[in-house]
Amino acid sequence: MSQSINIQRLSELKRAGEKIVALTAYDASFARVLAECGVEVILVGDSLGTVLHGERNTLRVGLDDMVYHTRIATRGAGGAFVLADMPFMSYATPERAFDGAARLIGEAGAHMVKLEGGGWLCATVEQLTTRGIPVCAHLGLTPQWVRKFGGHRAQGRDAQAAEIMLRDALALEAAGAELLVLECVPAKLAARISKAVRMPVIGIGAGADCDGQVLVLYDLIGVSDWSPKAARNFLQGAGDIRAAVRAYVQAVKSGAFPGPEHGID
Repeated sequence: MSQSINIQRLSELKRAGEKIVALTAYDASFARVLAECGVEVILVGDSLGTVLHGERNTLRVGLDDMVYHTRIATRGAGGAFVLADMPFMSYATPERAFDGAARLIGEAGAHMVKLEGGGWLCATVEQLTTRGIPVCAHLGLTPQWVRKFGGHRAQGRDAQAAEIMLRDALALEAAGAELLVLECVPAKLAARISKAVRMPVIGIGAGADCDGQVLVLYDLIGVSDWSPKAARNFLQGAGDIRAAVRAYVQAVKSGAFPGPEHGID
């Protein structure tokens, strides 16, 4: 990677219409490969609970897990932007959120933390950003809400839900969020939100009109226990993992990925 990536650079890419490339990594070796292949955002996701720990969902991932994996991933991330998930119930109150986020930023070296949830998080986002902690919001299918949703279900499909999601995105940005992840929402809604907010929007299963794309690395190389619709196995026919990651970077940058088959109606 020719230059270090920060939130200002990601905003520049959005304004220039250049797609942002993101992938998950949970250790130094994979983070190094991703950065060397041109991935701009490395997400240390609580998805580690499923792909590393063998859990059925992300709910049993703790803050200590996230601090540990974020710390080792940052060692290999080079100039990539490191985004760390705050795990289930670690931001139930603004005070608790600050304590956990401070560890992920100060102790583990993340550049930004990610929180799942809508407008109810605005007070927390405002308190974190006021104290110097950059925040990424996450709307749509939020895996930590799997018990409430009754499974991993797409969100924002009806008109009322779409309007609520748009309002939440604008409110979270007004509270200080500088990045947004949209997961498994209709492509038309994702495009609408991406145009409405100034912050970069990273999609997964949210169509091609977001400002960037993210996948779970283990889905990209075809070693997950399941094959989510939003993913594509880039290792197939690539030869090795580096070639697969480069193919993904090129496909996102060119607009070839995602296709209509990777989203929802």
